[in-house]
Amino acid sequence: MSAEVIPFDWARMLLGDTPPLFLLEIVFRTAVIFLWLVFLLRVTGKRGLAQLSPLELAIVIGLGSAAGDPMFYPEVPLLHAMLVLTLVVGLQRLLSHLVIRSERVETFIEGVPVELVRRGVLSGEALRRANLSREDLFERLRAQGVRQLGEVQRAYFEQDGNLTVFTHPHDPPPGLPVVPPWDLEPPRVIQPGEAYHGPLACLGCGDLHGTPDPLGGQQEDAGQLALTTDRPVCACGSDRWTPATTDPLRDEGAPRSTPAAPPARDGGGRGPGAGPPG
Repeated sequence: MSAEVIPFDWARMLLGDTPPLFLLEIVFRTAVIFLWLVFLLRVTGKRGLAQLSPLELAIVIGLGSAAGDPMFYPEVPLLHAMLVLTLVVGLQRLLSHLVIRSERVETFIEGVPVELVRRGVLSGEALRRANLSREDLFERLRAQGVRQLGEVQRAYFEQDGNLTVFTHPHDPPPGLPVVPPWDLEPPRVIQPGEAYHGPLACLGCGDLHGTPDPLGGQQEDAGQLALTTDRPVCACGSDRWTPATTDPLRDEGAPRSTPAAPPARDGGGRGPGAGPPG
C-alpha cells in the first residue's frame, strides 16, 4: 500500500481532495455521459441488444462503471460514486416515464420494427437499416426452423433485437434455400445459357421466376429466361440464380428406391409370340 494513502481517512473516502461544489459538476457530467451513451446505443443499432433496449443497456453500463471504480480505487470518493449511481437510476426513471408518455421519445429511444422479408423476398435496404447481413438473417431463420425463404410470409426485426417470423401454415411456395448454411454448402448457381426448366430463386433477394404469382397472373418462365438471356438480372441487381425448392432437406437420408423394370417394347400391341389380351 502506498505511504500517501491513510486507511479509513473519512474525508478522503467521502469527498476526496475536491471542493464540495464538485458534486454539482458530477451531476452535470453524469447526465451528459448517460444521455450520450443512450444516443450512441440508439445510433449503432439493436443487433446485439439481446432483449435489452438501448435505455436498459445504458443503465447496465452506467451502473457497472460507476459501481466498480470506487470499490478498489482509493482516489475515487464514495459520495461521488453514490451520487453517480443515484443520477443514473433517476435518469433512467425519467426517460422511462417520457417513453410511456411520448411516442416520439419512444421511437427515438427504442426505434421501430423493420420488415426484412415479405412473401419470401428479403429487402436489402431493410437489412442495411437493421445493420444485419444476409447470413445473419439466414442464421436467425434457421433457428426458427425455416428451410427456405418461400416459407416466410413476413419477418420483422423487433425493437429489442429479436426476429419475429410468420410462416405459411400449409404448403409453402418454393423459395431460396437457407439450409444447409451457405458457408458449408453453397447453393447451386445456374450458369448463363444453362438449359434449366423450373422455378429459379435470386441469390441476392430470393425473388422467384417461373412460378405462378401468388397475387394472380403468371411470371415469366425461368427455363426460357435462363436459355435465352446471357445474364438475367433481378430487380435487386443480382444476376445469380439457383433452383428454388420447397424443402432443401427433403431427400436427405431418404432410402434409395429400386429402379423400375423397363416397359415392354411392343407398346402394348400384339406382336409375334404375344399372348392373348387380358
